[in-house]
Amino acid sequence: VQVVESGGGLVQPGGSLRLSCVGSGFKMSYYDIGWFRQALGKDYEGVSCINSDGTTSYADSVKGRLTISRDNVKNAMYLQMNSLEPEDTATYICATDCAVLAGIRGQGTQVAVSS
Repeated sequence: VQVVESGGGLVQPGGSLRLSCVGSGFKMSYYDIGWFRQALGKDYEGVSCINSDGTTSYADSVKGRLTISRDNVKNAMYLQMNSLEPEDTATYICATDCAVLAGIRGQGTQVAVSS
């Protein structure tokens, strides 16, 4: 039972990335799935959530720039990140919880936004 994130990388300000979170050993569609991020030296923060019923929510700092979605056939969920800013630089982690970084969680994928 695990989730694995991918899709991170180095991008210039204003650029885009699409993060993936793929589950194995369980059906992700049964869970609320959250994306969290942790910048160097800072505590983690919730970025976005997609509930099992498809309802989505976003942190104020990313509204209008990030879009969360899920593909139940592929047992995956995605985070489309547009108009990236240096402040978005962090390790992004998905988890089967939207309130706190708990449940089934991955190791994370690193996003760096820099010119």
